[in-house]
Amino acid sequence: MMKVSQLLLILFLVVSCGKKQSHPYTFYYWKTRLALDKTEKNVLQKATDPYLYTRFFDVDKLDGKFQPVGVMTKDQSFSTDKNIVPTVFITNRAFLNITNEEIQFLAASINDLITKKSSEYQLKTGSQIQIDCDWTAGTRDDYFKFLKKLKEVSKKSVTCTLRLHQVKDKNIMGIPPVEQVFLMCYSTSSPLENSDKNSILDVSTLKNYLSKLEDYPVKKIEVALPIYSWGIVTNHLGKHKLINALSEKDLENPDFKRISDTEIEIQKDGFYFGSYLNKGFRIKIEEISDQQLQEVIRFLEKKISNFDIIYYQLDSKFVTGQNFSL
Repeated sequence: MMKVSQLLLILFLVVSCGKKQSHPYTFYYWKTRLALDKTEKNVLQKATDPYLYTRFFDVDKLDGKFQPVGVMTKDQSFSTDKNIVPTVFITNRAFLNITNEEIQFLAASINDLITKKSSEYQLKTGSQIQIDCDWTAGTRDDYFKFLKKLKEVSKKSVTCTLRLHQVKDKNIMGIPPVEQVFLMCYSTSSPLENSDKNSILDVSTLKNYLSKLEDYPVKKIEVALPIYSWGIVTNHLGKHKLINALSEKDLENPDFKRISDTEIEIQKDGFYFGSYLNKGFRIKIEEISDQQLQEVIRFLEKKISNFDIIYYQLDSKFVTGQNFSL
């Protein structure tokens, strides 16, 4: 007969295998003005990760000069107990034909502006800076030099975002010289292409790109997941444009004819969602379900362990009604 100790061991294993992992979570904040409404404050307060990844500014190269774009401002009422992680988006073209002297200048200038804004707005910024850049094979070496230089001048931990194609093509794209990357599990295709797939997140496409994720040689991988939505407008010529923050409930309008659960055709010329749209234009809604997010999380748990989740992004339009304890 089976011993009691053996039965207990089997029961423990069954319970352990059936239990979902719990992942600390927080958010990206990607608006130019740092301010939280009541809903956003409540949702952020409940987040189980101690950080808020906050866009400070973008950097582009215009007329041969590096320029900060959309530098953040802060509402006087803003307050949070979270540690603010300064996050900076840099265009890939900023690294085209860049010199070593320019790399030094860029790293020092970004660090100086982060320090200035942190002090000006009395933000608790801690010891991390995050850089967001869709680097390519042609810019990777100079981008990686920049990451090293920024760490040197800031004397802080420098992390960076990681896109799906940079994982799949790691031999071509290179491995960034950081100990922690943030895997962007969205933008699986372009919303401006003619496709039946959800361009924000197509799970089958993501699984294909990340089939060898467990081999990615960076010490710590965190996961960024989408909770945003938008509408894709298609005109008579088949050209597309985006209207941010639309959801299926916005399709309830007597001037709209339902084509499917996620798409309508406009029946009357007029202003809709801040744009003038003609009769015959179509609007397709793309948003993300809990089921899709759960499928991605369960897939990633088989590839990497103990990851945090950062939802993109903290906005009352997107966080209302969401289940973040997936």
